[in-house]
Amino acid sequence: MVTFFDQIVSASADRHATRTALVFKDQQIDYQTLDSRVSHMADCLQGLNLKQHDRVAVFLPKLPETIVSLFAISRAKGAFVPVNSVLKAPQVEHILNDCDVKILVTSSDRLKALSSSLENCPALEQIILIDKLPKTELTKISTLLLSDLLEQHPADNTVQRSSFRVDNDMAAILYTSGSTGKPKGVVLSHRNLIVGAQSVAEYLENTSEDVLLALLPLSFDYGLSQVTTALLTGATCVLMDYFLAGDVVKTIAKHKVTGLAAVPPLWQQLMKVTWPDNATEQLRYFTNSGGAMPTVTLTQIRETFKNAKPYLMYGLTEAFRSTYLSPELVDERLGSMGKAIPNAQIMVVREDGSECDADEPGELVHRGPHVSLGYWNDSVKTAERFKPVPSQLSGLVIPEMAVWSGDTVKRDKDGFLYFVGRKDEMIKTSGYRVSPMEVEEACYQAADEVSEAIVTSVKDTELGQAVVLYLVLKEGVETTEKDVLAKCKKSLPNFMHPKHVEYRDTLPRNPNGKVDRSLLSKEAEEKYQNV
Repeated sequence: MVTFFDQIVSASADRHATRTALVFKDQQIDYQTLDSRVSHMADCLQGLNLKQHDRVAVFLPKLPETIVSLFAISRAKGAFVPVNSVLKAPQVEHILNDCDVKILVTSSDRLKALSSSLENCPALEQIILIDKLPKTELTKISTLLLSDLLEQHPADNTVQRSSFRVDNDMAAILYTSGSTGKPKGVVLSHRNLIVGAQSVAEYLENTSEDVLLALLPLSFDYGLSQVTTALLTGATCVLMDYFLAGDVVKTIAKHKVTGLAAVPPLWQQLMKVTWPDNATEQLRYFTNSGGAMPTVTLTQIRETFKNAKPYLMYGLTEAFRSTYLSPELVDERLGSMGKAIPNAQIMVVREDGSECDADEPGELVHRGPHVSLGYWNDSVKTAERFKPVPSQLSGLVIPEMAVWSGDTVKRDKDGFLYFVGRKDEMIKTSGYRVSPMEVEEACYQAADEVSEAIVTSVKDTELGQAVVLYLVLKEGVETTEKDVLAKCKKSLPNFMHPKHVEYRDTLPRNPNGKVDRSLLSKEAEEKYQNV
């Protein structure tokens, strides 16, 4: 029985000792070896006086050492904090200070970039480098090499497994990109991570025969899920940091990947390259989360991966994953985000907590074992998002908590959910409430030349709010920008027409690969407000 995060590896090592657990480039690590490395490093971490629930940050690209570190931290009873490898020093400093990280696992080049910031991290006691020590001292904080640490503590599998650990103990803190302000640390329990992996593996029907490509950042719950789901089921996890779409094609072909997960902007990039049969024929399924998939892009993916089942999902870091649409219903339920994943209840409620009627927009509320432990050291934001489950039994003295997503959805008469928009992203213009997603989807549908469409709004003295549209056109299109806009407007009612339009070569993205809507909103406000 798997109860704690680190047992994902040990349980699979018991069942699949010689099967390949991790693949990185030409390196392969079987489950028995992975489990041994996890125990060895966990013993070393305890030798550094790591106490239960102490935070250990891992600031590395997607490497075998990264995976070993995450599970070793858990086995040593600490809480792991995966830091997106593309973040810059100020963002890393914020994360290290926000949750008082005690130990940092990183590389020499990253340490060099962080050196001045680390002096501002009073809780940080130890830095572990996976590659080499710098020629000159970069920080006053104790720094040692992982290989030296492992040599000083020979592997003897004597990790002290606490008898008082429970599955609701803190296991990890994931920092969300956030729509406004600095990132917030979502506290995840062992139960959150285990049940999340079990739920997803159940509806994706993962087995030890699968080969999953871990393409997304491990600091992103959707990215971490590729690792936990694969290792829980004894499958093989191929580690890869995304750089070029062509490299993804080669990796999938080389390792015969059967499961591929991405977010909409990444899917759009992947669909720009040629996919030979040896890279598509073995793919069993593909998944999408992190935003609605444009219908045009979904059609391209399905035409490319003819043997693969499409799983369209909705999730939020605060509750891991919430809904999915069964592949056989994708055509029948166009635009739907499906129903609740296994082990979850999804409610659509009004502001007073009462259940919405069919087709009535309301806030999505997630109930179940996936609901996290709140935001680290932020009682105000936690109270805003984590509230008692609506319509609980009156006799319950201690209320069960649910996560209120902040997303507006509606449920049809058959129980299928449809995303409407973020409560704070809805546009009120000319007396109408407009969903940015609706305008974006119309642009994709109306103009084949559109590669990306992002909508935001600004205050307007005449309209209340004016629609601002950012468009990225496909490479080599032979048309005018005026014609593209005319096509988009043609499919929209007048009140949805954008007042301001910008054409760009690229759009800004946050560390998780999503379009940075917050930044675009700020730019639009500075440039177009009341213009």
